Amino acid sequence: MKFRVERDVLAEAVTWVARGLPNRPPVPVLAGVLIEADGEGTLTLSSFDYEVSARITVPADVSEGGTVLVLGRLLADISRNLPAKPIDVSTTGTGPSGESSKVQVTCGSSRFSLLAMPANEYPTLPTSPAPSGTIAGDVFTQAVAQVAIAADRGDTLPILTGVRVEIDGEKMTLLATDRYRLAMRELTWNPTESDASHVALIPARTLSDTAKALGASGRVDLSLGGSAGGDGLVGFEAGSRRTTSRLLDGEYPKVSSIFPTSADTEAVVSTGELVEAVKRVALVAERNTPVRLKFGDGQLTIEAGTGDDAQASEAVESTLTGPELEIAFNPHFLLDGLGAVGTPFSRFSFTQPSRPAVLSGQAEADGEADASYRYVLMPVRFAS
Repeated sequence: MKFRVERDVLAEAVTWVARGLPNRPPVPVLAGVLIEADGEGTLTLSSFDYEVSARITVPADVSEGGTVLVLGRLLADISRNLPAKPIDVSTTGTGPSGESSKVQVTCGSSRFSLLAMPANEYPTLPTSPAPSGTIAGDVFTQAVAQVAIAADRGDTLPILTGVRVEIDGEKMTLLATDRYRLAMRELTWNPTESDASHVALIPARTLSDTAKALGASGRVDLSLGGSAGGDGLVGFEAGSRRTTSRLLDGEYPKVSSIFPTSADTEAVVSTGELVEAVKRVALVAERNTPVRLKFGDGQLTIEAGTGDDAQASEAVESTLTGPELEIAFNPHFLLDGLGAVGTPFSRFSFTQPSRPAVLSGQAEADGEADASYRYVLMPVRFAS
């Protein structure tokens, strides 16, 4: 195998494919990136760890076609640090099974000789399900970021580490929860069939990484398998990049009932001002200690610390509808929600201090709340 490729093209391709490679693969070959060069002037780079697959096709000047498997992270590090000149890659030597034993990487006066891994032992990449529809890249990226923050990061309940994606015609609903907060985003997309109906539970980390990597493209194609368990797969494609992920298996809890149907108290506050105030006040909050929010007439007071501990308070302007209310939240969970609404103003909706609060965004102080994104936050009990 022998080909020449631009430095930036190879670096970007290898970095993207290698981004999800396991640090401690169960089988050594799973740490590799499979490079396939054909006579039509293209390179295809692939990775697969039995859970997530990634594939990208890039242009190259191919002198001699072939296939080679090489350590992905090492090749990514090398290609990113080479000078801005074309890179020549070739294979030399013959291993015990007749495959190439070395991969020569040359760029200017920089030369690397890498060990070729046994490509014949590499698993076959899964085939993506049939296309289900398309969605704008920027919308997809924002929606995933808004919801994935609420997914569980532990291993106690693996099913809560996923984002539930529900398709009903042109409506797509993303939902995630870790039992302490719940995030839901509703949006429209372009299904291939007007009566499309799918439910998939996608690992949140994989979905976040994929959205960030593909979202820069104008359009992302989604392919959803028939079931959310067993061998179910979800596929994503944008431009020359394709990736699949195995779906999580299990029944997601019915959490939609957590959303309150009415609100006794509502408050609107500047998102940016509240974020800065909470960050400052939370500096004195010990680990697992909440910040207290006192919603009064025209003012929201944020406090932290009690008794002999360090204390802090700050007030920001707010518009209140309904009775005054005092409630406490985990400051990190609160900041996650405020950072996700993506609007100049945030609206809090309450029933009572011991019940979940709903956070949503709105463009203007006296405007309507944007109900397409809702972030439900469980209050923290505090002595009073």
